[in-house]
Amino acid sequence: MSSRYAIGVDVGGTALKFGIVDNEGQLIQSFTDPVQGDEQAIIAQIKDCVQQAATLVDHSLIEGIGIGFPGIVENNIIIGGADNLPGFEQLPLGNLMEAQTGYNVVIDNDANMMGLGELVYGAAQGCTDIVFLTVGTGIGGALVLNNKLYGGYKNRGTELGHIIVQYNGNICTCGSRGCLEAYASVSSLIEHYSTLKKELPDRVNGKQIVVAFLQQEPEAVAAINRHFDYMAAGIAGYVNIFSPQKVVVGGGISEAGDFYIQEIEKRVKALAMPAAYAYTELVTAALGNKAGLLGCAANVFRSLAKVY
Repeated sequence: MSSRYAIGVDVGGTALKFGIVDNEGQLIQSFTDPVQGDEQAIIAQIKDCVQQAATLVDHSLIEGIGIGFPGIVENNIIIGGADNLPGFEQLPLGNLMEAQTGYNVVIDNDANMMGLGELVYGAAQGCTDIVFLTVGTGIGGALVLNNKLYGGYKNRGTELGHIIVQYNGNICTCGSRGCLEAYASVSSLIEHYSTLKKELPDRVNGKQIVVAFLQQEPEAVAAINRHFDYMAAGIAGYVNIFSPQKVVVGGGISEAGDFYIQEIEKRVKALAMPAAYAYTELVTAALGNKAGLLGCAANVFRSLAKVY
């Protein structure tokens, strides 16, 4: 049986990752382009990326296009995009791409696609129920329940970074207060560390704080431990509700070393209900920044080609 292919397009706030993936999950080739211009320019860019990827294999073997897009996506329509992407409100992007490329298209939220990538090709292979978190500037996530992505009614839910972990707490980017994102994102880690440290370099990033933590700098130890505590509080809540087989944690900070997931796991065990946690494992994501692209391809094979 000859291989079949999917084109994956992972649209981010600043970069667009795209490529071609076969039905065994092999990434044939991938590219990264900076996101350009306004809504119409980005639509044109997506089309150009699809056409570039399509030249890599026999066109007749391409099952379709999978797109991951930040914001609310319902039935291939972008209901509302990310704040840093102009336009993209009530936009039928799926229909536009099908008309312009001739391929079938399936679109979902970008964090959902990262979670799906880890489920099908990454750290959660063989599972049916997972919680996926990506920890960076903000906190995004995805839920897979009974082997299906779950997004709530009309795909409006699973905003995992926006559960409340501190009543009337710090203001979050979503406009609410006390969200997990406001306490456990890398942005909040940097902000808290900056309040503790009297002398700072011009620019501080999460990697520098982790290095200082490993060197037992008191301010870094305090900031990272606070990060661990809030991460564990959020994850324990997910475990108590969903009792997943795996909680997969991604994002650059998750690659800091084995200690990172181990410290969070220790705290989650102390907080979660034992029965809910009995079959849960905390693991680091395996696919890095290719998770979204691979998830977009998996969505094609699952939704359009019915490979899985």
